[in-house]
Amino acid sequence: MATVKLATLIIRTVAKPISAQLKNQAKQHETFRSICISLAQGMHTAEVKLRTNILGEPARLHIKPLSETRAIENGANALAEGFLFSVAALLIIGETWRSSRNQTKQRDDVNERLEELSTNVVSLTERLERIQESLGDLEGERARNNELARIVERVVEIGLRGGWAEFEDTPLKIPRVDLVPTSSRVLP
Repeated sequence: MATVKLATLIIRTVAKPISAQLKNQAKQHETFRSICISLAQGMHTAEVKLRTNILGEPARLHIKPLSETRAIENGANALAEGFLFSVAALLIIGETWRSSRNQTKQRDDVNERLEELSTNVVSLTERLERIQESLGDLEGERARNNELARIVERVVEIGLRGGWAEFEDTPLKIPRVDLVPTSSRVLP
């Protein structure tokens, strides 16, 4: 960024001597001189017509042309100022284009990052849904296990009360367990 601004300053600084050289060349060369004279005469005519229209002065049928020396001077100044203006305009257009290009690049980077983040969000959402499904399955399994454990416990309890644990004609006798709470037992 700083190098661009420095380059702009250098170009503007170099353009001023080039502008002065254009003025000198306009005074010395015949081609430049004729261009300057016709440019200055045209500008003078347009200025006089504009002034008469704006100020409400009576229209002149014949506009007195500038002297050759004055026309060369005015034309050379117009060429030099036009050159400086063109350089400044090109620098502004170049800076605007560069800035626009940088903004477009930044916008593209942001859009790319947003797209990447959006893809990540979709992926994470899918993973979360799968995990929630797995947790739902685990909760169902846990509920079934708890129910089965309760049923088995109840069956064992009922079986122990009913004497299922005694087997006839077996050498092993399983003692009967009394499942009455200990707090209601009376100690001898």
